[in-house]
Amino acid sequence: MPVTILIVEDELAIADSIAYALRTDGFVAQHVSLGAQALQAMRATDPATLPALVVLDVGLPDMNGFEVCRQLRQFCNAPVIFLTARSDEIDRIVGLEIGADDYVTKPFSPRELVARIRVVLRRLAPPAAPGAPTPGARFELRDAEARILYRGQALDLTRYEYLLLKTLCERPSHVLSRAQLMDRVWADAPDTLDRTVDAHVKSLRAKLRQVDASDDPIQTHRGMGYSLAGA
Repeated sequence: MPVTILIVEDELAIADSIAYALRTDGFVAQHVSLGAQALQAMRATDPATLPALVVLDVGLPDMNGFEVCRQLRQFCNAPVIFLTARSDEIDRIVGLEIGADDYVTKPFSPRELVARIRVVLRRLAPPAAPGAPTPGARFELRDAEARILYRGQALDLTRYEYLLLKTLCERPSHVLSRAQLMDRVWADAPDTLDRTVDAHVKSLRAKLRQVDASDDPIQTHRGMGYSLAGA
């Protein structure tokens, strides 16, 4: 069953960009503009309709996001990720101390926010049985077979494509530089150029699109490297 994320944001353009990124990643996006509406949505009596996580803007028209979080914590333990235009350390500390699970400063990448959402949800999820795939996970590693399944379909990968994707899958949402990927994947080929990483990422993306053309889980971080969004 798709996971619902509640977006509490009064700027429609920001809310729309977050909702689009969430839907692209397989989530259901629910949007409200006011703190009072957020509290009402999180008081839903049907657990099946209750959002699994709240993306909460600090600067709302009717009440401060910190106050929304304080009231929310009186009756609900759903994880909260704050959005704010303020980057002061004291604001981050206050947000975390009153029960937030993460803190994102505007402007931000909606895709990075979705990756953070997946990290929080994965951290709070009960541990899976040994060897069992993570429910809803895009990728399934089968080390004994040297295979990777993407959305339940086995990928036809070259040796280095397999090692590259395996490395990214083992560190979901972690940004790995080209140098780090070279060290891990091409350790037996020290004369390989950095651009080899880019070429293999391109070929991997093409093979992933053959399975799901609407998804692009490999994220490019300019000047930094690559990461896999919520494997």
